[in-house]
Amino acid sequence: MATQVLIPLCPGFEEMEAIILIDVLRRGNVKVVSVSKSKEPVIASRNTIHLSDQTFSETNPNEFDAIILPGGLNGTKNLMADPTIESMLQSFHKSKKIIGAICAAPAVLRKFQILTGDDPYTAFPSDDDLALGAGGRYTGKRIESYQHIHTSVGPGSAFEFALYLLELFEGKEVMENVKRGLQLPHSV
Repeated sequence: MATQVLIPLCPGFEEMEAIILIDVLRRGNVKVVSVSKSKEPVIASRNTIHLSDQTFSETNPNEFDAIILPGGLNGTKNLMADPTIESMLQSFHKSKKIIGAICAAPAVLRKFQILTGDDPYTAFPSDDDLALGAGGRYTGKRIESYQHIHTSVGPGSAFEFALYLLELFEGKEVMENVKRGLQLPHSV
């Protein structure tokens, strides 16, 4: 059975991160479901308009193997303010299911104490600390993995992160086949 991944879309999410993750993972036959609070269109960080596959109330997190959070400053703030997201993340963390976050979104993991103490993570390099005083140790790497938690730096690393996760979910052969079809520069 294919891996099933949940990607929440909150107003202000970073389009490139969410869409590249959804697209690349689906190319690798991962079942990706985007979710939002309502059936209304979600306006992303660059004012593009998106429809999620389903709403939070229609979603049973227990059916999923992983959750991946796209960043975007306002999208991250909205993720941090949503008790449903916190509940989902705590459930995934307790079950040691894969949790991913890119750009500003690792701040959500820090705020909800999924990353604590000296746990390594990476994120968009910024002076704005959305989870001020929360734990975790910033490494500045393009992708950082710690136990079942995987983080990445931002829109420019979205393809790398998506391919990294695809290999984690479906193996190197599937990832390489998808990567060939994307015609990315050899450096990615």
